[in-house]
Parts: sequence; structure tokens; C-alpha cells
Amino acid sequence: MTTTKIVRVFTGPDQKSHFEDIHLEMSEFRLGSLFSLKSQLVPVEGVVFRENPLEGNEDFHCPPRKQFVITLFGAVEISVGDGSSRIFGPGDILFAEDLQGEGHKARELIGPRKSLILPVDSGFSISDWKQAK
Repeated sequence: MTTTKIVRVFTGPDQKSHFEDIHLEMSEFRLGSLFSLKSQLVPVEGVVFRENPLEGNEDFHCPPRKQFVITLFGAVEISVGDGSSRIFGPGDILFAEDLQGEGHKARELIGPRKSLILPVDSGFSISDWKQAK
């Protein structure tokens, strides 16, 4: 089984943000004469193209909505309230849903960082979506 990793950032009962690694199963499909891999369809509400300047470090904040953030260029360090941090670079996928509590903070490492933001409906559950076949 082939998987791809999504890092979920969410608010815990302590009102601090935490990371969770989600390993999403990928299924094989044929694209012309090639075999490729894909996930289930993600029901997004649109696409936002974002560019963060290298000097654009942010203190703790919550995202405006549940959203996937896919880094295209650059790198950022995301820190959460439990004291842990992760570095995200090109191709990394973050699912931000820490909409309450302390939130997370970002420190730009390589930039300007370019990202795709894919907002989802407020009722979207990544766990339910992952299990859907």
C-alpha cells in the first residue's frame, strides 16, 4: 500500500495546537500508458494562491477556516502550543484546523514562500474523508 503524508494541526482539549500525521492511502489509476497514484476527491471550496515574504514571521494565530496548505516553493517552520515544531517545504501538505485556542506560529525560513491554499467546508472532517472509499 502506498500512502502520502498530511500533517494535521488541530486544537486539543488543552486549547493548544498539536500535530497529527495522517497517512492517506493512494490508489493506482491509469493515465495513458502510465500507472499513477491518486487519493479520493477532496471537496474544496476554491483555491487561493499565497506568497509570504521571508521576513513575514507570525506570532500565534488561528487560521480563518479549515484549509489545506501545500507549499510550492520556500520553507516555513510551524510551531504549536505543545512545544513541537515542523518544517514544511515544497510538496508538503498541512491541514490547518486549529480554529480556536492558542493557534500556531510560523517562521519563514526560505522565501518568499509560495503556497496553494485549499479551503474546505466548516463541516469537513479529514478523518471521515480519509475513511471514505
